[in-house]
Amino acid sequence: MSTPITADSLMTLEAYSKARKQIKAQVIPHRRLRSVALGEHITVQFEDEKTIRYQIQEMLRIEKIFEEAAIAHELETYAPLVPDGSNWKATMLIEYPDPHERKRELARLIGVEDRLFVEVEGQARVYAIADEDLERENDEKTSSVHFVRFELPSAARAAVRAGAAVRLGCDHKNYPAHVAISPETLASLAGDLR
Repeated sequence: MSTPITADSLMTLEAYSKARKQIKAQVIPHRRLRSVALGEHITVQFEDEKTIRYQIQEMLRIEKIFEEAAIAHELETYAPLVPDGSNWKATMLIEYPDPHERKRELARLIGVEDRLFVEVEGQARVYAIADEDLERENDEKTSSVHFVRFELPSAARAAVRAGAAVRLGCDHKNYPAHVAISPETLASLAGDLR
C-alpha cells in the first residue's frame, strides 16, 4: 500500500522543477503499464499513489500554486482517486479524434460509465461506481472523461492477489467490448489491494 499524499509529502515547486525530468521518466512507463485500451475509443487509466502524486505535482507546477489553501484544494480534488485497499480507481477516457464524430458518439454513449465492469475469474462482475465527485453528463451527451471506482469484494481481492485472470469490459448497447487485463498490468493492480 502507498503513502498518503499530504501537503507535507509534496515537493516544493523548486524541488519538483529540478527532479521533474527524472520523475517523469519513471511515471510515464508506470502509467502506460496501468492503462488498458477497451476497444478503439475507451482507455481506462488505473490510478495509484504514484500517478496521482505526479498529477498533483504537475498541476501545482503548471498553475504555479504554492499557497497552502490552493495546495489543499488540489489535494481534495485528486487524493480521493488513490485506491484505498478494497478497490481500483481509474480515469476513463473516451477518445474520438474527429470533433464531429466525438460529438455524435458522446451523445450515443450516455451512461457508458455505469456499464463499465471488471470480472475477476470465478467471481461476480463488479460494475464501476462513476463520478462520485460531480455529474459529468447531461441529457444530450456524456463527458469524454469519467472517474470510476471498482469496489471489489474480499473474495475477488484475494483471487486477484492469488493470480486470477481479470477482464475489463463494457456492456453499454452502443459500446460492447471486453479485454483481458495483461498479467503485467494485473501484477501492478494487485498491489492496490489488501
